[in-house]
Amino acid sequence: MQKRSKRYRALIELATKAGIDITAPQPVSAGISWVKKLSKAKFQESVDLAVHLNLDTKKADQQFRGNFSLPHGTGRAVRVIAFVDDGDKINAALAAGAVKAGGEDLVNAVNDGFMDFDVAIATPKMMRFVGKLGKVLGPRGLMPSPKSGTVTDDVATAVNEFKNGKIEYRSDAAGNVQVSVGNVTFDESKLADNINAFLTHVVEHRPSSVKGDFIKNITVSSTMGPGVKLAFATKEA
Repeated sequence: MQKRSKRYRALIELATKAGIDITAPQPVSAGISWVKKLSKAKFQESVDLAVHLNLDTKKADQQFRGNFSLPHGTGRAVRVIAFVDDGDKINAALAAGAVKAGGEDLVNAVNDGFMDFDVAIATPKMMRFVGKLGKVLGPRGLMPSPKSGTVTDDVATAVNEFKNGKIEYRSDAAGNVQVSVGNVTFDESKLADNINAFLTHVVEHRPSSVKGDFIKNITVSSTMGPGVKLAFATKEA
């Protein structure tokens, strides 16, 4: 059994004294309110959403991944690099805000240890070189992919979108999807917009082979706070 820290137990006690059972699903607005109240760290905590899906990830048609533009962004600076195949695209990527852009030189830099980025964009022509970085980028979830919107010829647009709130998501082997939906300084209404929009997107993209309810449970938390279960009212198709 996992041993909880004294600080964590104190947060649970705070919620209990206020008459809130955070293990029972709360409406999105109420859950967000409690996440903000239970955020007691001395740094700006992110607000993270974890969605457990009814997926059999061993089946190829139930590999669940993609990208989504949150209505109000994530509230954090996103460092984007671009693997591109000509000078004009290098200039366009840098103008759009990429921290680095290049061809084989950038591939070599990453292979040699450069990892100061959060998202990697690549043109289709560059993927034969970027593919060599699979062992480096794959385990970190940074490998460019058409399904995640990170393999494209329109590099400048992709860089701009990911810097301004577009997120990538991918289910793990157990069917869990975890994304950041903002931080604790966001207005509750903006966090609710981000969460509801993402959950609606998830429901709309359920694999056709999934039987029964697609979303099993939803939890929202701050970086250091306890998870609060959410109820989601949108009817699944």
